[in-house]
Amino acid sequence: MDKQIIQIESVNVSELTDIISDKLIEKLEAKISFLIQKSSDDELLTREETAKLLKINVTTLWNWTNKGKLIAYGIGNRVYYKRGEIMNALIAYKSKL
Repeated sequence: MDKQIIQIESVNVSELTDIISDKLIEKLEAKISFLIQKSSDDELLTREETAKLLKINVTTLWNWTNKGKLIAYGIGNRVYYKRGEIMNALIAYKSKL
């Protein structure tokens, strides 16, 4: 681990505290944003929710799943799609255009 020496001149304790607080808040907000996005990527959507998100009907969703454009996960009698995988499929499709 590299050590750095920082020389602070003409900054009072209050200003230094504000600078440190601002940087800490900035880092925490970035981390929280990353964690929220990661958790929403793993969110499971029903067929109806997925179709609504993509603005298609359930039959089209079924066709896309059978063609391998989207991956479906079965739990019991229910079928779910992962939000993150749906978004990645949209990005991949857009890059092909």
